[in-house]
Amino acid sequence: MGKRGEKLARVKALFGDAGVMAVAIAAMATISGAAHAEEKQLLWGDTHLHSTYSSDAFTNGNLTASPDTAYRYAKGMPVVHPGHKARVQIGTPLDFLVVSDHAEYLGVIRSLYLNPMITEGLSWREMLWTRFVQYLLRDAIDGQEGRELFTSILPKPSDDAVTAMEGWEEDRVSGLIPRQPTVEIDTWKLITDTADAHNEPGEFTALIGWEYSLIPGGANLHRIVMADIDAEQAQTFAPFGFDDSSFPSDLWTWLEETSNATGGNFIAIPHNSNISKGSMFDTRDIRGNDINQDYAEIRRYWEPVVEITQIKGDSETHPVLSPDDPFADFETYPYYIQREWTDYVPQPGDYIRSALRTGLELESDFGVNPYQFGVIGSTDAHTALPSAEEDNFHGKMATDSIPSRKDGGWSDDARGTFGWGMSASGLAAVWATENTREAIVAAMRRREVYATSGPRIAVRTYGGLNLSPTALEAPGFPESIQTQAVPMGGEIMGAGAGDRFSLAIEAQADPKSGYLDRIQVVKGWIDATGETRERVYDAAWSGDDRLQPDGSLAAVGSSVDLKTGLTANTIGSPRLTAVWQDPEFDPAQSAFYYVRVLQIPTARHSLLDKLALGDEDIDTRRPDTIQERAYTSPIWYRP
Repeated sequence: MGKRGEKLARVKALFGDAGVMAVAIAAMATISGAAHAEEKQLLWGDTHLHSTYSSDAFTNGNLTASPDTAYRYAKGMPVVHPGHKARVQIGTPLDFLVVSDHAEYLGVIRSLYLNPMITEGLSWREMLWTRFVQYLLRDAIDGQEGRELFTSILPKPSDDAVTAMEGWEEDRVSGLIPRQPTVEIDTWKLITDTADAHNEPGEFTALIGWEYSLIPGGANLHRIVMADIDAEQAQTFAPFGFDDSSFPSDLWTWLEETSNATGGNFIAIPHNSNISKGSMFDTRDIRGNDINQDYAEIRRYWEPVVEITQIKGDSETHPVLSPDDPFADFETYPYYIQREWTDYVPQPGDYIRSALRTGLELESDFGVNPYQFGVIGSTDAHTALPSAEEDNFHGKMATDSIPSRKDGGWSDDARGTFGWGMSASGLAAVWATENTREAIVAAMRRREVYATSGPRIAVRTYGGLNLSPTALEAPGFPESIQTQAVPMGGEIMGAGAGDRFSLAIEAQADPKSGYLDRIQVVKGWIDATGETRERVYDAAWSGDDRLQPDGSLAAVGSSVDLKTGLTANTIGSPRLTAVWQDPEFDPAQSAFYYVRVLQIPTARHSLLDKLALGDEDIDTRRPDTIQERAYTSPIWYRP
């Protein structure tokens, strides 16, 4: 069969051509998705957090906050902030956490600053250069100029990843300083041992993971890698970074090999596609080759989930790409991670909704959808403090955690990113059978997960054909519906004439945050001409008098007191439900459906900082209020 054939055979055996299949009672429809037999619980966590052992975290002021700090904070314990040194504490503890430090130079920059230089295996030229870098590092951090040093080594901008890769390989191989395997191995052992020490099955799950941080020419192609393994298994390998390979396909090959060697269940999670320069969800790979069936099969398996919202902005969609969606301009982050400022240009390959549409097109071309993924949120905080709470937001870096410093950028260019431009976002919501490493990763693999921008909005969705309008009211819901429908992340196939696609949706507001404004269904499909289209439907809403003659909804209003930042839940609803039926369903057209739940407006962290500073004239360059939201993983329909 050959190595590639064997790999594809294993992928198909594990993932299947259409997921886990079941036969529906009605309309001879074929339904696939999760196993329905076991009761599931909703777990909240963060899969993307950095400690002092990440090079950029350390150079930007996190000299002290370790993985131990992160787990203690996530569990609800008070800890010391690495920047301003005050005691801080999360508002509501998490159920699980991944400390995902960068694989590249893992612990090395911290070691260079704090310890004598390790010279083992270095030539005299390498020792001289490393000594010089050590001097620059210590001088910059001691002079409070670590941020400037960090920005000075970012990549020079290119138009896209394919163009950037022409010179990237040489830069990658040469690197900033020689690799220091001893430091990296020792750091990895500390990180994984700490995860095991804090892992409490059934109570709190500490998952082992890291970040693969590829960014050619400022095109963000980062992935979080995580698995259900323990420290003993993790310490049989070193984390795979872009200093091992600049091609994500090589990462997937490595995941296959390491999964076989350890017996672990690994996944990779792309993030910040919003700043990928169109390259994250392109129709070609970063070698410039058109995506084919083999590539699509492998990518679909290893990347079943993507991060849709985080500190560096929202990646659902953009007003340029979704001009008919009035809620498309949400926490837009128009700044690339690169040495020089360039204009932000949104492209279809940057955003999740466009990627889902592209996936339908590619599937129609060669039968496999590489972008058949679920969605989660996470923070990407570099303070070791996983907080997505607007009133308890600690910034991305230790250096931008203080309100008085948030007006400053990461460069001298005033157009660049700054503290108030960051989002207090997001959270990963997982419907798992239990709070364990194995169950959480399994839920992500079957895509029974969703994202919020911070609040703990509880959402449950089931899709099926011809669901009863009273499905949500049936005794024993959701068990009562599970022979006819699939949860978020699932698939439905083979509707007949007269069948209608339906979604049963229930959403509960976070008891510590604002009430709910509305439930929306986002549909994407391939029309009769072969073109992809999208539409947003209002499925349920608070208030009885908001429906306009043209079918739109009047704005929910605002109950935010702009002088205090407090929100009164005098508008909105604590719970919304709907059994929504697609009014334009065509059983011959492939489609996807996901749910977006909007909160009523609440105070953004930028307003709270402005009030805390006692200066209402401060221009934060961001709105005073925010409509937080939840995004569910899609459900796909195939003819």
